[in-house]
Amino acid sequence: MELGDVQEFFAGKTILVTGVTGFLGKVFVEKMLRVQPDIKKLYLLIRSPNIGLATQRLHVEVFRKELFKVQRAEKGADFDSFISEKVVAVVGDVSLEMLGVKDVKRNEEMLKEIDIIVHSAATTKLDDR
Repeated sequence: MELGDVQEFFAGKTILVTGVTGFLGKVFVEKMLRVQPDIKKLYLLIRSPNIGLATQRLHVEVFRKELFKVQRAEKGADFDSFISEKVVAVVGDVSLEMLGVKDVKRNEEMLKEIDIIVHSAATTKLDDR
Protein backbone atom coordinates (compact mmCIF):
# COMPACT_ATOMS: atom_id res chain seq x y z
CA MET A 1 0.00 0.00 0.00
CA GLU A 2 1.42 3.35 -0.96
CA LEU A 3 1.14 6.48 1.20
CA GLY A 4 -1.49 7.98 -1.09
CA ASP A 5 -3.56 4.81 -0.80
CA VAL A 6 -3.42 4.94 3.01
CA GLN A 7 -4.41 8.62 3.12
CA GLU A 8 -7.22 7.94 0.67
CA PHE A 9 -8.41 4.97 2.75
CA PHE A 10 -8.71 7.05 5.95
CA ALA A 11 -10.21 10.14 4.28
CA GLY A 12 -13.71 10.76 5.59
CA LYS A 13 -13.55 7.85 8.03
CA THR A 14 -14.67 7.87 11.65
CA ILE A 15 -12.54 5.90 14.09
CA LEU A 16 -13.20 4.69 17.64
CA VAL A 17 -10.03 4.48 19.72
CA THR A 18 -9.78 2.75 23.10
CA GLY A 19 -6.82 3.07 25.44
CA VAL A 20 -6.16 6.62 24.32
CA THR A 21 -4.45 7.65 27.58
CA GLY A 22 -1.95 4.81 27.23
CA PHE A 23 1.29 5.00 25.26
CA LEU A 24 0.06 3.31 22.06
CA GLY A 25 -3.25 5.17 22.10
CA LYS A 26 -1.58 8.57 22.39
CA VAL A 27 0.87 7.80 19.60
CA PHE A 28 -1.92 6.54 17.33
CA VAL A 29 -4.11 9.61 17.92
CA GLU A 30 -1.21 12.02 17.38
CA LYS A 31 -0.16 10.28 14.17
CA MET A 32 -3.70 10.19 12.79
CA LEU A 33 -4.33 13.86 13.50
CA ARG A 34 -0.94 14.86 12.07
CA VAL A 35 -0.77 12.82 8.87
CA GLN A 36 -4.45 12.08 8.21
CA PRO A 37 -6.12 15.50 8.54
CA ASP A 38 -8.97 14.35 6.29
CA ILE A 39 -10.32 11.83 8.78
CA LYS A 40 -13.88 12.72 9.68
CA LYS A 41 -13.80 12.09 13.42
CA LEU A 42 -12.07 10.27 16.27
CA TYR A 43 -14.24 8.95 19.08
CA LEU A 44 -11.91 8.52 22.06
CA LEU A 45 -13.22 6.20 24.78
CA ILE A 46 -12.17 7.36 28.26
CA ARG A 47 -12.87 5.86 31.67
CA SER A 48 -14.37 8.65 33.73
CA PRO A 49 -17.40 9.35 35.91
CA ASN A 50 -18.70 12.05 33.53
CA ILE A 51 -18.07 13.82 30.21
CA GLY A 52 -16.58 16.93 31.82
CA LEU A 53 -13.90 14.94 33.60
CA ALA A 54 -13.35 12.76 30.52
CA THR A 55 -12.71 15.84 28.38
CA GLN A 56 -10.40 17.30 31.02
CA ARG A 57 -8.53 14.00 31.27
CA LEU A 58 -8.09 13.90 27.49
CA HIS A 59 -6.60 17.38 27.40
CA VAL A 60 -4.31 16.86 30.41
CA GLU A 61 -3.18 13.29 29.72
CA VAL A 62 -3.10 13.38 25.92
CA PHE A 63 -3.21 16.71 24.08
CA ARG A 64 -0.99 18.71 26.47
CA LYS A 65 1.79 16.12 26.27
CA GLU A 66 5.10 16.77 24.53
CA LEU A 67 4.01 14.34 21.82
CA PHE A 68 1.63 16.98 20.43
CA LYS A 69 4.17 19.86 20.38
CA VAL A 70 4.61 19.71 16.59
CA GLN A 71 0.88 20.01 15.98
CA ARG A 72 0.49 22.74 18.61
CA ALA A 73 3.31 24.69 16.92
CA GLU A 74 1.93 24.18 13.41
CA LYS A 75 -1.67 25.04 14.27
CA GLY A 76 -0.91 27.69 16.91
CA ALA A 77 -4.10 29.27 18.23
CA ASP A 78 -6.17 26.95 16.00
CA PHE A 79 -4.97 23.77 17.76
CA ASP A 80 -7.85 23.62 20.26
CA SER A 81 -10.49 24.26 17.60
CA PHE A 82 -8.91 21.59 15.36
CA ILE A 83 -9.08 19.10 18.24
CA SER A 84 -12.69 19.98 19.07
CA GLU A 85 -13.59 19.62 15.39
CA LYS A 86 -12.02 16.17 14.99
CA VAL A 87 -12.22 14.59 18.47
CA VAL A 88 -15.18 13.43 20.56
CA ALA A 89 -14.60 12.28 24.13
CA VAL A 90 -16.78 9.31 25.05
CA VAL A 91 -17.27 8.15 28.63
CA GLY A 92 -17.04 4.38 28.76
CA ASP A 93 -15.21 1.27 29.85
CA VAL A 94 -14.10 -1.55 27.54
CA SER A 95 -14.72 -4.13 30.26
CA LEU A 96 -18.47 -3.43 30.20
CA GLU A 97 -21.23 -4.36 27.76
CA MET A 98 -21.60 -1.84 24.90
CA LEU A 99 -18.24 -0.40 26.04
CA GLY A 100 -19.98 1.03 29.09
CA VAL A 101 -21.39 3.91 27.03
CA LYS A 102 -24.50 4.99 28.96
CA ASP A 103 -25.40 7.95 26.75
CA VAL A 104 -28.00 6.30 24.48
CA LYS A 105 -27.93 9.11 21.92
CA ARG A 106 -24.11 8.99 21.69
CA ASN A 107 -24.21 5.19 21.44
CA GLU A 108 -26.64 5.33 18.48
CA GLU A 109 -24.55 8.06 16.83
CA MET A 110 -21.38 5.97 17.19
CA LEU A 111 -23.05 2.82 15.81
CA LYS A 112 -24.08 4.74 12.69
CA GLU A 113 -20.81 6.61 12.14
CA ILE A 114 -17.86 4.40 13.14
CA ASP A 115 -15.96 2.84 10.25
CA ILE A 116 -12.87 1.57 12.10
CA ILE A 117 -12.11 0.47 15.67
CA VAL A 118 -8.60 0.66 17.11
CA HIS A 119 -8.50 -1.20 20.42
CA SER A 120 -5.42 -0.44 22.49
CA ALA A 121 -6.94 -0.47 25.97
CA ALA A 122 -5.48 -2.62 28.71
CA THR A 123 -5.77 -3.06 32.43
CA THR A 124 -2.41 -2.84 34.11
CA LYS A 125 -1.69 -3.73 37.70
CA LEU A 126 1.76 -2.87 38.97
CA ASP A 127 2.40 -5.33 41.78
CA ASP A 128 5.49 -5.29 44.00
CA ARG A 129 5.03 -8.91 44.72
